Amino acid sequence: MNEVKKKRGGIPAEKLAKYSKGEGLNAKNIKNLIHRKRIIRKEQKVAFAEKIAARAEVLLTEEAGFLVPEKGEATNRVKQSDIKNIVDITSAAKCFELDLNFGPYRLDYSRNGRYLLLGGRRGHVAAIDWITKRLMCEINVMEAVYDIQWLHIETMYAVAQKEWVFMYDNKGVELHCVKALNRVLQMTYLPYHFLLATSNEQGWLSWLDISIGKLVNSFSTYKGRLSTLTHNPYNAVLCVGHPTGVVTMWSPNVKRPLAQIMCHKTPVQGIAVDHTGKYMATSSVDRNLRIWDVREMSGPVQTYKFRDSPIDLSFSQRGLLAAAFHGNVEIFKDCHLKTVADSYMKHKLTRTIHNLEFCPYEDVLGVATGCGFTSMLVPGAGEPNYDAYESNPMQTKRQRQESEVKSLLEKIQPEMITLDPNIIVEVDLPTLKDKVEAKKKALVSVIH
Repeated sequence: MNEVKKKRGGIPAEKLAKYSKGEGLNAKNIKNLIHRKRIIRKEQKVAFAEKIAARAEVLLTEEAGFLVPEKGEATNRVKQSDIKNIVDITSAAKCFELDLNFGPYRLDYSRNGRYLLLGGRRGHVAAIDWITKRLMCEINVMEAVYDIQWLHIETMYAVAQKEWVFMYDNKGVELHCVKALNRVLQMTYLPYHFLLATSNEQGWLSWLDISIGKLVNSFSTYKGRLSTLTHNPYNAVLCVGHPTGVVTMWSPNVKRPLAQIMCHKTPVQGIAVDHTGKYMATSSVDRNLRIWDVREMSGPVQTYKFRDSPIDLSFSQRGLLAAAFHGNVEIFKDCHLKTVADSYMKHKLTRTIHNLEFCPYEDVLGVATGCGFTSMLVPGAGEPNYDAYESNPMQTKRQRQESEVKSLLEKIQPEMITLDPNIIVEVDLPTLKDKVEAKKKALVSVIH
Protein backbone atom coordinates (compact mmCIF):
# COMPACT_ATOMS: atom_id res chain seq x y z
CA MET A 1 0.00 0.00 0.00
CA ASN A 2 2.85 2.40 0.80
CA GLU A 3 4.37 1.85 -2.64
CA VAL A 4 1.01 2.62 -4.24
CA LYS A 5 0.75 5.87 -2.26
CA LYS A 6 4.25 6.90 -3.30
CA LYS A 7 3.38 6.53 -6.98
CA ARG A 8 0.63 7.86 -9.19
CA GLY A 9 0.29 5.99 -12.46
CA GLY A 10 3.68 4.33 -11.99
CA ILE A 11 5.50 7.66 -11.51
CA PRO A 12 7.66 8.19 -8.38
CA ALA A 13 6.46 10.84 -5.93
CA GLU A 14 9.71 12.83 -6.14
CA LYS A 15 9.24 13.24 -9.90
CA LEU A 16 5.68 14.47 -9.39
CA ALA A 17 6.85 16.87 -6.68
CA LYS A 18 9.40 18.34 -9.12
CA TYR A 19 6.66 19.38 -11.55
CA SER A 20 4.03 20.19 -8.93
CA LYS A 21 2.17 23.48 -9.40
CA GLY A 22 1.50 23.75 -5.68
CA GLU A 23 -1.49 23.02 -3.49
CA GLY A 24 -4.78 23.37 -5.33
CA LEU A 25 -8.15 24.74 -4.22
CA ASN A 26 -10.46 22.71 -1.98
CA ALA A 27 -13.69 22.37 -3.96
CA LYS A 28 -15.66 21.23 -0.88
CA ASN A 29 -15.72 24.79 0.47
CA ILE A 30 -17.40 26.15 -2.69
CA LYS A 31 -21.17 26.24 -2.28
CA ASN A 32 -22.13 27.03 -5.88
CA LEU A 33 -22.43 23.72 -7.74
CA ILE A 34 -21.41 25.12 -11.16
CA HIS A 35 -18.27 26.80 -9.81
CA ARG A 36 -17.41 23.70 -7.80
CA LYS A 37 -17.48 21.54 -10.95
CA ARG A 38 -15.32 24.08 -12.79
CA ILE A 39 -12.71 24.04 -10.02
CA ILE A 40 -12.70 20.22 -9.93
CA ARG A 41 -12.16 20.04 -13.72
CA LYS A 42 -9.37 22.63 -13.49
CA GLU A 43 -7.58 20.71 -10.71
CA GLN A 44 -7.89 17.49 -12.73
CA LYS A 45 -6.23 19.19 -15.72
CA VAL A 46 -3.40 20.50 -13.51
CA ALA A 47 -2.81 17.04 -12.03
CA PHE A 48 -2.83 15.51 -15.52
CA ALA A 49 -0.27 18.10 -16.73
CA GLU A 50 2.00 17.31 -13.77
CA LYS A 51 1.81 13.59 -14.53
CA ILE A 52 2.55 14.05 -18.25
CA ALA A 53 5.51 16.37 -17.53
CA ALA A 54 7.00 13.90 -15.03
CA ARG A 55 6.52 10.99 -17.44
CA ALA A 56 8.05 12.93 -20.36
CA GLU A 57 11.26 13.45 -18.36
CA VAL A 58 12.08 9.79 -18.96
CA LEU A 59 12.36 10.58 -22.68
CA LEU A 60 14.95 13.33 -22.07
CA THR A 61 17.96 11.09 -22.42
CA GLU A 62 20.50 13.81 -23.23
CA GLU A 63 22.56 15.14 -20.34
CA ALA A 64 24.89 18.11 -20.07
CA GLY A 65 28.47 16.87 -19.75
CA PHE A 66 31.19 18.98 -18.13
CA LEU A 67 34.93 18.51 -18.06
CA VAL A 68 35.74 16.23 -15.11
CA PRO A 69 39.40 16.52 -14.01
CA GLU A 70 41.39 13.70 -12.51
CA LYS A 71 43.25 14.11 -9.24
CA GLY A 72 45.91 16.80 -9.50
CA GLU A 73 44.58 18.17 -12.82
CA ALA A 74 42.73 21.40 -13.62
CA THR A 75 40.10 21.87 -16.34
CA ASN A 76 41.34 25.36 -17.22
CA ARG A 77 44.56 23.85 -18.57
CA VAL A 78 42.68 21.94 -21.28
CA LYS A 79 43.21 23.63 -24.65
CA GLN A 80 40.74 23.94 -27.51
CA SER A 81 42.99 21.77 -29.68
CA ASP A 82 42.83 18.98 -27.06
CA ILE A 83 39.02 19.08 -26.95
CA LYS A 84 38.81 19.18 -30.75
CA ASN A 85 40.98 16.05 -31.05
CA ILE A 86 38.88 14.09 -28.54
CA VAL A 87 35.30 14.89 -29.62
CA ASP A 88 33.48 13.51 -32.67
CA ILE A 89 33.76 15.04 -36.16
CA THR A 90 30.44 16.90 -35.91
CA SER A 91 31.40 18.60 -32.64
CA ALA A 92 34.94 19.31 -33.85
CA ALA A 93 33.51 21.17 -36.86
CA LYS A 94 31.88 23.62 -34.44
CA CYS A 95 35.31 24.91 -33.42
CA PHE A 96 36.54 27.29 -36.12
CA GLU A 97 37.83 30.80 -36.86
CA LEU A 98 36.86 33.41 -39.45
CA ASP A 99 39.39 36.00 -40.61
CA LEU A 100 37.52 39.19 -41.55
CA ASN A 101 38.85 42.61 -42.45
CA PHE A 102 36.10 45.05 -41.46
CA GLY A 103 36.17 44.82 -37.65
CA PRO A 104 35.86 45.24 -34.78
CA TYR A 105 32.90 42.84 -34.89
CA ARG A 106 29.76 42.15 -32.88
CA LEU A 107 27.79 38.91 -32.97
CA ASP A 108 24.32 37.58 -32.25
CA TYR A 109 22.92 34.03 -32.29
CA SER A 110 19.29 33.33 -33.20
CA ARG A 111 17.00 32.03 -30.44
CA ASN A 112 17.21 28.44 -31.68
CA GLY A 113 21.02 28.63 -31.91
CA ARG A 114 21.14 27.72 -35.60
CA TYR A 115 22.05 31.04 -37.20
CA LEU A 116 24.86 33.53 -36.58
CA LEU A 117 24.83 37.24 -37.36
CA LEU A 118 28.07 39.23 -37.60
CA GLY A 119 28.41 43.00 -37.90
CA GLY A 120 31.70 44.84 -38.44
CA ARG A 121 32.25 48.45 -37.46
CA ARG A 122 33.31 49.29 -41.03
CA GLY A 123 30.00 48.24 -42.58
CA HIS A 124 30.34 44.47 -43.07
CA VAL A 125 27.19 42.45 -42.19
CA ALA A 126 26.88 38.66 -42.68
CA ALA A 127 24.20 36.09 -41.78
CA ILE A 128 25.41 32.48 -41.57
CA ASP A 129 23.95 29.05 -40.91
CA TRP A 130 27.03 28.35 -38.81
CA ILE A 131 26.37 24.62 -38.33
CA THR A 132 26.40 23.84 -42.08
CA LYS A 133 28.70 26.85 -42.79
CA ARG A 134 26.21 28.09 -45.39
CA LEU A 135 26.36 31.83 -46.05
CA MET A 136 22.82 33.25 -46.16
CA CYS A 137 23.79 36.80 -47.10
CA GLU A 138 26.75 39.16 -46.97
CA ILE A 139 26.51 42.91 -47.54
CA ASN A 140 28.42 46.10 -46.84
CA VAL A 141 26.18 48.96 -45.74
CA MET A 142 28.95 51.49 -46.50
CA GLU A 143 28.74 53.17 -43.09
CA ALA A 144 29.57 52.39 -39.47
CA VAL A 145 27.76 49.47 -37.79
CA TYR A 146 27.46 49.64 -33.99
CA ASP A 147 25.26 46.63 -33.23
CA ILE A 148 23.26 43.84 -34.87
CA GLN A 149 20.25 41.88 -33.62
CA TRP A 150 18.11 38.98 -34.87
CA LEU A 151 14.37 39.65 -34.65
CA HIS A 152 11.54 37.16 -34.01
CA ILE A 153 12.62 34.82 -36.85
CA GLU A 154 15.88 34.18 -38.66
CA THR A 155 14.64 35.83 -41.86
CA MET A 156 14.82 39.33 -40.36
CA TYR A 157 17.50 41.24 -38.49
CA ALA A 158 18.18 44.81 -37.38
CA VAL A 159 21.40 46.75 -37.88
CA ALA A 160 22.27 49.87 -35.86
CA GLN A 161 24.09 52.00 -38.41
CA LYS A 162 25.69 55.44 -38.15
CA GLU A 163 22.46 57.46 -38.17
CA TRP A 164 19.45 55.12 -37.99
CA VAL A 165 18.38 51.52 -37.45
CA PHE A 166 17.84 49.51 -40.64
CA MET A 167 16.06 46.16 -41.00
CA TYR A 168 17.08 43.55 -43.57
CA ASP A 169 15.88 40.10 -44.62
CA ASN A 170 18.10 37.01 -44.81
CA LYS A 171 18.95 37.83 -48.45
CA GLY A 172 20.40 41.22 -47.54
CA VAL A 173 17.45 43.23 -48.92
CA GLU A 174 16.59 46.38 -46.95
CA LEU A 175 13.08 46.18 -45.49
CA HIS A 176 12.77 49.28 -43.30
CA CYS A 177 14.63 52.34 -42.15
CA VAL A 178 13.54 53.40 -38.65
CA LYS A 179 14.46 57.06 -38.36
CA ALA A 180 12.85 57.28 -34.92
CA LEU A 181 15.81 55.24 -33.62
CA ASN A 182 18.86 57.41 -34.27
CA ARG A 183 22.50 57.19 -33.16
CA VAL A 184 21.87 53.76 -31.57
CA LEU A 185 24.77 52.06 -29.78
CA GLN A 186 23.18 48.90 -28.33
CA MET A 187 20.12 46.77 -29.11
CA THR A 188 18.33 43.88 -27.44
CA TYR A 189 15.20 42.00 -28.49
CA LEU A 190 12.30 40.96 -26.22
CA PRO A 191 10.87 37.90 -28.04
CA TYR A 192 7.61 37.49 -26.11
CA HIS A 193 6.69 41.18 -26.47
CA PHE A 194 7.96 41.68 -30.06
CA LEU A 195 9.89 44.71 -28.84
CA LEU A 196 13.24 45.93 -30.14
CA ALA A 197 14.85 47.91 -27.31
CA THR A 198 17.67 50.34 -28.09
CA SER A 199 19.98 52.78 -26.32
CA ASN A 200 21.77 55.66 -28.03
CA GLU A 201 24.67 58.01 -27.46
CA GLN A 202 22.43 60.85 -26.21
CA GLY A 203 21.16 58.71 -23.31
CA TRP A 204 17.75 57.78 -24.76
CA LEU A 205 16.02 54.41 -24.37
CA SER A 206 13.46 53.33 -26.98
CA TRP A 207 11.08 50.40 -27.47
CA LEU A 208 9.86 49.59 -31.00
CA ASP A 209 7.02 47.12 -31.55
CA ILE A 210 8.16 45.32 -34.71
CA SER A 211 4.82 43.52 -35.19
CA ILE A 212 3.01 46.79 -35.97
CA GLY A 213 5.95 49.13 -36.58
CA LYS A 214 4.97 51.47 -33.74
CA LEU A 215 7.30 53.19 -31.29
CA VAL A 216 5.90 52.15 -27.91
CA ASN A 217 7.88 54.65 -25.85
CA SER A 218 11.09 56.64 -25.82
CA PHE A 219 12.56 58.77 -23.07
CA SER A 220 15.86 60.06 -21.77
CA THR A 221 17.70 58.53 -18.82
CA TYR A 222 19.59 61.82 -18.21
CA LYS A 223 22.73 59.76 -17.55
CA GLY A 224 24.75 60.32 -20.71
CA ARG A 225 26.00 57.84 -23.30
CA LEU A 226 24.45 54.35 -22.99
CA SER A 227 26.90 51.76 -24.31
CA THR A 228 25.97 48.84 -22.01
CA LEU A 229 22.52 47.28 -22.39
CA THR A 230 20.87 43.91 -21.80
CA HIS A 231 17.50 42.62 -20.60
CA ASN A 232 16.29 40.27 -17.89
CA PRO A 233 14.72 37.21 -19.62
CA TYR A 234 12.44 36.62 -16.62
CA ASN A 235 10.55 39.93 -16.63
CA ALA A 236 11.78 41.70 -19.85
CA VAL A 237 13.09 44.67 -17.83
CA LEU A 238 16.05 46.48 -19.42
CA CYS A 239 19.31 46.61 -17.45
CA VAL A 240 21.46 49.62 -18.37
CA GLY A 241 25.01 50.29 -17.21
CA HIS A 242 26.19 53.88 -16.72
CA PRO A 243 29.57 55.66 -16.47
CA THR A 244 28.81 56.43 -12.82
CA GLY A 245 28.92 52.72 -11.90
CA VAL A 246 25.14 52.52 -11.47
CA VAL A 247 22.94 49.87 -13.13
CA THR A 248 19.36 51.00 -13.70
CA MET A 249 16.32 48.89 -14.63
CA TRP A 250 13.69 50.26 -17.00
CA SER A 251 10.20 49.51 -18.25
CA PRO A 252 8.47 51.28 -21.19
CA ASN A 253 5.59 52.18 -18.85
CA VAL A 254 7.55 54.38 -16.42
CA LYS A 255 9.77 57.35 -17.24
CA ARG A 256 11.90 56.78 -14.17
CA PRO A 257 14.02 53.68 -13.41
CA LEU A 258 12.17 50.88 -11.61
CA ALA A 259 15.31 50.17 -9.58
CA GLN A 260 18.89 51.38 -9.25
CA ILE A 261 21.90 49.48 -7.94
CA MET A 262 25.23 51.11 -7.15
CA CYS A 263 27.37 48.27 -8.52
CA HIS A 264 30.80 49.93 -8.92
CA LYS A 265 32.60 53.19 -8.25
CA THR A 266 33.87 53.27 -11.85
CA PRO A 267 32.08 52.96 -15.25
CA VAL A 268 30.21 49.71 -15.93
CA GLN A 269 31.61 47.74 -18.88
CA GLY A 270 29.60 44.52 -18.96
CA ILE A 271 26.21 43.26 -17.73
CA ALA A 272 24.75 39.75 -17.97
CA VAL A 273 21.61 38.23 -16.42
CA ASP A 274 21.28 34.46 -16.05
CA HIS A 275 18.43 32.62 -17.78
CA THR A 276 16.42 32.23 -14.57
CA GLY A 277 16.45 36.00 -14.03
CA LYS A 278 17.72 35.60 -10.46
CA TYR A 279 21.33 36.75 -10.72
CA MET A 280 23.04 39.61 -12.51
CA ALA A 281 26.78 39.86 -13.19
CA THR A 282 28.46 43.24 -13.68
CA SER A 283 32.03 44.22 -14.51
CA SER A 284 33.82 47.55 -14.41
CA VAL A 285 37.11 49.21 -15.28
CA ASP A 286 38.16 48.73 -11.64
CA ARG A 287 38.84 45.05 -12.60
CA ASN A 288 36.00 43.77 -10.40
CA LEU A 289 33.33 41.22 -11.32
CA ARG A 290 30.33 41.24 -9.01
CA ILE A 291 27.25 39.02 -8.76
CA TRP A 292 23.95 40.54 -7.59
CA ASP A 293 20.68 38.99 -6.42
CA VAL A 294 18.12 40.69 -8.66
CA ARG A 295 15.12 39.35 -6.70
CA GLU A 296 16.03 41.20 -3.51
CA MET A 297 18.13 43.94 -5.16
CA SER A 298 20.90 43.02 -2.74
CA GLY A 299 24.53 42.14 -2.89
CA PRO A 300 27.06 41.73 -4.06
CA VAL A 301 26.57 38.01 -3.48
CA GLN A 302 30.04 37.27 -4.88
CA THR A 303 32.98 39.51 -5.78
CA TYR A 304 35.99 38.59 -7.92
CA LYS A 305 39.11 40.64 -8.66
CA PHE A 306 41.17 40.18 -11.85
CA ARG A 307 44.42 41.45 -13.29
CA ASP A 308 42.52 43.00 -16.20
CA SER A 309 39.04 44.48 -16.51
CA PRO A 310 36.34 42.26 -18.11
CA ILE A 311 34.92 44.10 -21.14
CA ASP A 312 31.96 41.78 -21.80
CA LEU A 313 30.00 39.07 -19.96
CA SER A 314 27.65 36.26 -21.00
CA PHE A 315 25.68 33.58 -19.11
CA SER A 316 25.06 30.17 -20.68
CA GLN A 317 21.84 28.18 -20.35
CA ARG A 318 23.50 25.89 -17.79
CA GLY A 319 24.87 28.66 -15.58
CA LEU A 320 28.40 29.11 -16.94
CA LEU A 321 29.66 32.70 -16.98
CA ALA A 322 32.10 33.83 -19.69
CA ALA A 323 34.19 36.95 -19.15
CA ALA A 324 36.04 38.59 -22.04
CA PHE A 325 39.31 40.33 -21.35
CA HIS A 326 41.34 42.13 -24.01
CA GLY A 327 43.23 39.05 -25.19
CA ASN A 328 41.71 36.03 -23.49
CA VAL A 329 38.43 34.45 -22.37
CA GLU A 330 37.77 32.93 -18.95
CA ILE A 331 34.73 30.77 -18.18
CA PHE A 332 33.49 30.17 -14.63
CA LYS A 333 31.22 27.41 -13.38
CA ASP A 334 28.55 28.23 -10.75
CA CYS A 335 30.40 31.40 -9.75
CA HIS A 336 27.05 33.06 -8.96
CA LEU A 337 26.05 30.30 -6.51
CA LYS A 338 29.33 29.91 -4.63
CA THR A 339 32.81 31.40 -4.46
CA VAL A 340 35.11 29.69 -6.96
CA ALA A 341 38.88 29.80 -6.62
CA ASP A 342 39.73 29.32 -10.29
CA SER A 343 38.11 29.38 -13.71
CA TYR A 344 36.48 26.38 -15.41
CA MET A 345 38.14 27.04 -18.79
CA LYS A 346 40.57 29.52 -20.34
CA HIS A 347 41.38 30.40 -23.92
CA LYS A 348 43.95 32.90 -25.16
CA LEU A 349 43.47 34.72 -28.46
CA THR A 350 45.93 36.70 -30.53
CA ARG A 351 43.28 39.33 -31.25
CA THR A 352 41.46 41.92 -29.17
CA ILE A 353 38.03 40.71 -28.03
CA HIS A 354 35.04 43.04 -28.38
CA ASN A 355 31.98 40.85 -27.84
CA LEU A 356 31.05 37.29 -26.81
CA GLU A 357 27.88 35.22 -26.49
CA PHE A 358 26.97 31.61 -25.70
CA CYS A 359 25.10 29.75 -28.43
CA PRO A 360 21.70 28.41 -27.26
CA TYR A 361 21.38 24.59 -27.13
CA GLU A 362 25.04 24.12 -28.11
CA ASP A 363 28.26 23.73 -26.11
CA VAL A 364 29.70 26.66 -28.04
CA LEU A 365 30.88 30.15 -27.14
CA GLY A 366 31.09 32.73 -29.93
CA VAL A 367 33.78 35.41 -29.63
CA ALA A 368 33.82 38.48 -31.88
CA THR A 369 37.24 40.09 -32.23
CA GLY A 370 38.83 43.01 -33.99
CA CYS A 371 39.73 40.85 -37.01
CA GLY A 372 36.99 38.25 -37.20
CA PHE A 373 35.13 35.58 -35.24
CA THR A 374 36.15 32.57 -33.13
CA SER A 375 33.90 29.65 -32.14
CA MET A 376 34.99 27.85 -28.94
CA LEU A 377 33.91 24.46 -27.59
CA VAL A 378 32.71 24.71 -23.96
CA PRO A 379 31.46 21.34 -22.62
CA GLY A 380 28.31 21.68 -20.51
CA ALA A 381 27.34 25.18 -21.66
CA GLY A 382 24.15 24.49 -23.63
CA GLU A 383 20.82 22.98 -22.65
CA PRO A 384 20.81 19.45 -24.15
CA ASN A 385 17.01 19.06 -24.26
CA TYR A 386 15.11 21.74 -26.14
CA ASP A 387 11.37 22.35 -26.35
CA ALA A 388 10.44 22.21 -30.05
CA TYR A 389 7.40 24.43 -29.40
CA GLU A 390 9.64 27.09 -27.83
CA SER A 391 12.64 27.12 -30.20
CA ASN A 392 13.51 24.35 -32.61
CA PRO A 393 16.97 24.28 -34.26
CA MET A 394 15.70 21.68 -36.76
CA GLN A 395 12.45 23.40 -37.72
CA THR A 396 11.21 23.37 -41.30
CA LYS A 397 9.84 26.32 -43.25
CA ARG A 398 6.28 25.27 -42.44
CA GLN A 399 7.04 24.95 -38.73
CA ARG A 400 8.69 28.38 -38.75
CA GLN A 401 5.58 29.95 -40.28
CA GLU A 402 3.31 28.25 -37.74
CA SER A 403 5.50 29.28 -34.80
CA GLU A 404 5.52 32.89 -36.04
CA VAL A 405 1.71 33.00 -36.15
CA LYS A 406 1.47 31.30 -32.75
CA SER A 407 3.91 33.74 -31.13
CA LEU A 408 2.01 36.71 -32.60
CA LEU A 409 -1.25 35.40 -31.14
CA GLU A 410 0.42 34.91 -27.74
CA LYS A 411 2.18 38.27 -27.80
CA ILE A 412 2.47 39.94 -24.39
CA GLN A 413 1.55 43.62 -24.23
CA PRO A 414 4.25 46.14 -23.17
CA GLU A 415 2.06 47.31 -20.27
CA MET A 416 2.79 44.02 -18.50
CA ILE A 417 6.55 44.64 -18.19
CA THR A 418 7.22 45.04 -14.45
CA LEU A 419 9.88 43.98 -11.96
CA ASP A 420 7.52 41.31 -10.58
CA PRO A 421 5.49 39.72 -13.41
CA ASN A 422 3.40 37.77 -10.86
CA ILE A 423 1.78 41.00 -9.68
CA ILE A 424 -0.56 40.83 -12.70
CA VAL A 425 -2.41 37.77 -11.32
CA GLU A 426 -2.88 39.30 -7.85
CA VAL A 427 -6.17 40.75 -6.60
CA ASP A 428 -6.22 44.55 -6.63
CA LEU A 429 -7.38 45.33 -3.07
CA PRO A 430 -8.15 48.96 -2.16
CA THR A 431 -5.52 50.59 0.05
CA LEU A 432 -6.26 52.68 3.14
CA LYS A 433 -5.76 55.83 1.07
CA ASP A 434 -8.29 54.62 -1.52
CA LYS A 435 -10.84 53.88 1.22
CA VAL A 436 -10.40 57.35 2.77
CA GLU A 437 -10.81 59.00 -0.65
CA ALA A 438 -13.97 56.96 -1.31
CA LYS A 439 -15.43 58.04 2.06
CA LYS A 440 -14.65 61.70 1.32
CA LYS A 441 -16.41 61.49 -2.05
CA ALA A 442 -19.41 59.81 -0.41
CA LEU A 443 -19.65 62.56 2.26
CA VAL A 444 -19.38 65.31 -0.37
CA SER A 445 -22.17 63.73 -2.43
CA VAL A 446 -24.40 63.46 0.69
CA ILE A 447 -23.82 67.15 1.60
CA HIS A 448 -24.70 68.31 -1.91
